[in-house]
Amino acid sequence: MNLRCIVVDDEPLAVKMLENFISRTPFLTLEASFTDPVQALSEIRSRQPHLVFLDIQMPDLSGMELSRMIPPQTRIIFTTAFKQYAFESYEVSALDFLLKPIRYQKFLEAAEKARQWFSLQEAASAPAAPQQEPETVFIKADGILQKVALDDIVCLEGMKDYVRIIRTDGQPPLLTHLTMKAAEDLLPPGRFMRVHRSYIIALDKIASVSVTGDISIGGMLIHVSDACREAFDAWLNARSLISSK
Repeated sequence: MNLRCIVVDDEPLAVKMLENFISRTPFLTLEASFTDPVQALSEIRSRQPHLVFLDIQMPDLSGMELSRMIPPQTRIIFTTAFKQYAFESYEVSALDFLLKPIRYQKFLEAAEKARQWFSLQEAASAPAAPQQEPETVFIKADGILQKVALDDIVCLEGMKDYVRIIRTDGQPPLLTHLTMKAAEDLLPPGRFMRVHRSYIIALDKIASVSVTGDISIGGMLIHVSDACREAFDAWLNARSLISSK
């Protein structure tokens, strides 16, 4: 699989280095390079590349700010001289974090990780054979990988560096070291939705929704945040017999 790339870095020497690395990597194709992040944003939205190699500290618009404006199908590999941004990078659509000065070996490892990620996405979008068993995920909790049926998940609650998975039928919650963004990417969007910074819910487990936007689910009351309101209302209205007007 060939991945189309864009480089964004305000340092011309860093741009040249990344251009050289991309040219040496057979499965990467450079579409464009930019030292101006504002100009880059317009081109990224227009071209919709697979990957953006993105510096973090830049004038006018930081790489972290830019990453939140990039279309979700485009993934990011951050390139920076400041390792304190590593944790924050995984809260956005970052596949990896390369610390300057970057060696080609580290660059190639990140690029290969991206190729594997896109290959998995491509395979997942292909028509699948009917499954006889419930869909499952493996969650690392209590030091082991535990098999969890998606049908058993009620909701996920973000707790700083951890996610608490609340399950049906009195099963004890699972606590795993995971970001909410990673959990959201792991779950099928047709069955799960993020309705709050700290909550992802199983849509088929909703018992009721109040006029104030509170969701009753699994004995809990979860408020839909303003950031998630439009997407949730669209999902709810499509399934409502009574007009919301």
